[in-house]
Amino acid sequence: MSDLVTPSDHHGISLSIVFDNYPCNPDLQSLWGFACLIEMAGQTILFDTGSNGRVLLQNMEKMGLDPTSVEMLFISHPHWDHIGGLDSVIELAPHLEIVAPDSLSKLYLRDLRGAVRKVSVIDGMPTKIGENLYSTGVMGEIGEQALVIDMGEGVIVVTGCAHPGIEKIATRTQEMLGKDILLLMGGFHLSDSDHDELERLGASLKSHGVRRLCPTHCTGDLAREMFTGTFGAFYLAGGVGRKVDWRPGELPRT
Repeated sequence: MSDLVTPSDHHGISLSIVFDNYPCNPDLQSLWGFACLIEMAGQTILFDTGSNGRVLLQNMEKMGLDPTSVEMLFISHPHWDHIGGLDSVIELAPHLEIVAPDSLSKLYLRDLRGAVRKVSVIDGMPTKIGENLYSTGVMGEIGEQALVIDMGEGVIVVTGCAHPGIEKIATRTQEMLGKDILLLMGGFHLSDSDHDELERLGASLKSHGVRRLCPTHCTGDLAREMFTGTFGAFYLAGGVGRKVDWRPGELPRT
């Protein structure tokens, strides 16, 4: 664990990958899916829930993270490997607000409204969802949103699978707030991309103002390997157990 900042620090942020198919901590279980816990300025946000609630909660416990403290649950898109732990989280934190894409079924949204304090449904428009928190709006055929966190001097962007395209998400973020991306973290859905496309994409992300990259989940092994070369010391290997801390005046660090 980094000692750069504590979750209670009003000016800092901690992002902990609590569910992922790539291992980072041998004490944690890795399964296909993605979830990330974000602690900032007195807020606790869970981004997605992975594919298995039991494993999600076990990983959080081993990382010293309390699921009952979650105040907002941000759902990127309705695929099983991102909402599989939803019921387990709701049982422990029925007081939370769910920020859901309108690609979730109406019946599912109805059930969620009866289980938690509030459900906010996001459409295709970029939307402010809290203090310094934004949704990109739902993008692409699958209907996916990404989370944008305004840190003042730049933004942090968390993606589930980036089905709409990671470049399009970066572009949308810059159109929204006009700031560099301090950290781009999550699944990038690049397993089928070849060497030339990944080389072009790495350069493009840099040109979009992406300063630090933490790709994981569905990004693909080749993409992760190539981005290591493209971003060098500014590449962070994602995986379950990875924690990234940030405080003003510094790039996000582990």
